[in-house]
Amino acid sequence: MTTEPRRLRGHKAAATCCVASRIRPGLIATAAEDGCVCWYDLRCKDVLFSMDVGNGNPVSSLCFKPGDEDIIYVSAGNEVKCFDLHMTDSWKQLQSYSYNKDEINQIACHPKSSFLAAADDAGDIKIIDVHQRCLYKTLRAGHNSICSSVQFLPWRSWEVITGGLDSKLVMWDFSKGRPKTIMDFGIGGDAGQFCNPAFVHAVIVPDLDIVDKVGKICVTARGDGVINIINLEPEIAPLKSKISTKHKLGSNSKIPKDNDSQSADEKDGNFQLDYTMGGHTSAVSSVTFSMFGEKGKFIISGGNDKSVKVWDWFKCSDAGRATGNVGDLLCSNISLSKKVNWLCTTPSDSENLVVCDTSKIVKVYTVG
Repeated sequence: MTTEPRRLRGHKAAATCCVASRIRPGLIATAAEDGCVCWYDLRCKDVLFSMDVGNGNPVSSLCFKPGDEDIIYVSAGNEVKCFDLHMTDSWKQLQSYSYNKDEINQIACHPKSSFLAAADDAGDIKIIDVHQRCLYKTLRAGHNSICSSVQFLPWRSWEVITGGLDSKLVMWDFSKGRPKTIMDFGIGGDAGQFCNPAFVHAVIVPDLDIVDKVGKICVTARGDGVINIINLEPEIAPLKSKISTKHKLGSNSKIPKDNDSQSADEKDGNFQLDYTMGGHTSAVSSVTFSMFGEKGKFIISGGNDKSVKVWDWFKCSDAGRATGNVGDLLCSNISLSKKVNWLCTTPSDSENLVVCDTSKIVKVYTVG
């Protein structure tokens, strides 16, 4: 692992988020509070170009259009904007959507259809049909606070999962516009390892091409420093592994059906990565799967404790126990000088971890 990062300059304020191309190794986009999106080719020295898209608002989220990475979606304020990279000289946006009434925290594209989801500070999630250019559905009454994160479930055509600062993880049937399952990290079980509440700051799910390998799971980054790995369909596809009785979150119960709400500690086949295993000592702000090497082998997290953790969670066995000490799951720890805002990985063997912290300099590390 490279401990000294490469530094990417181009922003004038704190970097907020980043996204890496899956088909063009080395091409990454970063965004910041300055309202700009910067493009880098890691084979080159300097920034390729910069787009001022925020109109005075920080950029909160980025995502490529699945199957066409020449199209990128950007959220700033309560607006989602779409740009074609072939038209960067004119900065002309193709589409714009202002359906959210409050600031958007994250956007996500459906991997197999034309839907885009936008989660906002009001706790609402807008499902937008970008092909028809219209609002398809508004999801509400699942969160009673800020909705911080949203992801479509690639193996379910009509389901989306969200996390919020009400400590809830909600699975939705967005065709019907209502919650299917609500998991509450704030009730029952472990109340958290710190004074911080178990807010859900980020949620990720595996891409369809690695679901068979890692399982139909989601990973959450929590405000109390815990990372949860949750089996979303234990009856159909058991999670690849559990860690140990000490770190297991559930025993024999099943995921609740049809808008039931339970403590997340009551689920079957879930486990967590926490400070007892060398994990974060403050809120976890971002989490991602590794795109390099054996895809999905590593879970990489960043937090307010100014650190990035690389977890080799494939070391867990199917027998429900760790193959070694639970501390062996943490294979790398990167200390930073600033809190982490966001991180992503690239498919490359080197310069494959991109970190946005609260500074204007984006860092690129080599891990794996």
